[in-house]
Amino acid sequence: MATAYRSAFVYCLEDPSKVSPDQAMVYEPDGLLVVEEGKIIASGKVETLLPTLPAGTEVITFADALIMPGFIDTHIHYPQMDVIASYGEQLLDWLEHYTFPAEGKFADAGHCQQIAESFLDELMANGTTTALVFGTVHPQSVDAFFTAAEARGLRMIAGKVLMDRHAPDFLRDTPEQGDKDSRELIKRWHNRGRLSYAVTPRFAPTSSDEQLTLAGKLLEEFPDVYLHTHLAENLDEVRWVSELFPAASGYLDVYDRFALLRPRAVFAHGIHLDQAEFRRLAETGSAIAFCPTSNLFLGSGLFNLRGAKEEGVEVGLATDVGGGTSFSLLQTLNEGYKVQQLRGDKLHPYEAFYLATLGGARALHLQDRIGSLAAGHEADFVVLDARGTRLMSQRMAKAASLEEQLFVYMMLGDDRAIRATYANGQSQYQREVCS
Repeated sequence: MATAYRSAFVYCLEDPSKVSPDQAMVYEPDGLLVVEEGKIIASGKVETLLPTLPAGTEVITFADALIMPGFIDTHIHYPQMDVIASYGEQLLDWLEHYTFPAEGKFADAGHCQQIAESFLDELMANGTTTALVFGTVHPQSVDAFFTAAEARGLRMIAGKVLMDRHAPDFLRDTPEQGDKDSRELIKRWHNRGRLSYAVTPRFAPTSSDEQLTLAGKLLEEFPDVYLHTHLAENLDEVRWVSELFPAASGYLDVYDRFALLRPRAVFAHGIHLDQAEFRRLAETGSAIAFCPTSNLFLGSGLFNLRGAKEEGVEVGLATDVGGGTSFSLLQTLNEGYKVQQLRGDKLHPYEAFYLATLGGARALHLQDRIGSLAAGHEADFVVLDARGTRLMSQRMAKAASLEEQLFVYMMLGDDRAIRATYANGQSQYQREVCS
């Protein structure tokens, strides 16, 4: 039996930076979303669709709200949940002092299960219905995450970290063990329901040539799995990579030499890249995850969003928890706007929400399934509350256009602006409306 959801709704058809607003956006101030068996079977004007519903169809109304596709986080570390908001370090020291000790605890399967559930609770409370997720070097970290995600019917992508050098002994694998573990996890989880696997070298410095070679061979053997790693986040990291790989022309070239650039390859950060490197990413169908909160928090730099898009790189939005300081993609857009301001660029609210929805879906090659409210897509959507806070309620009353409403959501919104989250047509989170 279908269920219908009545509210204002909006979703993207195309990148708003490339076409006019009327070509990029679908907006219905009084719309109806009809969902059945986890899929959107119709979306449009209430006056058009309401008379077509079968007798007895439940209609759920959200007043003072805006429905949009579920948010897509293209880079996040679930094992770092307990070190979010850790003080005072830049990337390499932060990994040593906070990340590695936290990840060591994931040798315990019970700890993996507890953090996986808490992590998914937090995603749902922030309207994030799909994420590309780092595990740890331990296979059980991935098993626990996928088990929890499968039970909730979520579309998630994750992988075991490959790391055979320049890390504590308790977090190292070997090239052979990493390859073996990855193969077993791919066979167990990839394309199981709504789950997908990502081959996940942490970053070039922590994998030997042999391990990166085996990662490339895995991608050749399983061409529809993902590649998920870090790229050019921090200047000290970039210098370290040049010392470790002197034959490479740059950081990106390291991954290129091991055949890791390809469709479904997502590189987090990409701050310190030039236009030629952006062009190479675009040529290979590789994507970048834009992580503004962690880039600011760790002092890494200001991502050149405009330069990447000018070269045709697909870019998704990412929280990068725990270097990132919020699970909220609304707060992440807030910081993304400021990053672009500091660069002398603009981040229009239409383009911002494209990054958080359809842009993320395209970066993940999932645009035929998620990132839209069009009929035929999976029923992953979030209900934004225009009265989520007193200030938002007051400011929203003065908003004279959709553009202004979206800008208020991205500048003032956080988890309090999430009224409800649905994934695969099922309610995952409901919040009381602020009076």
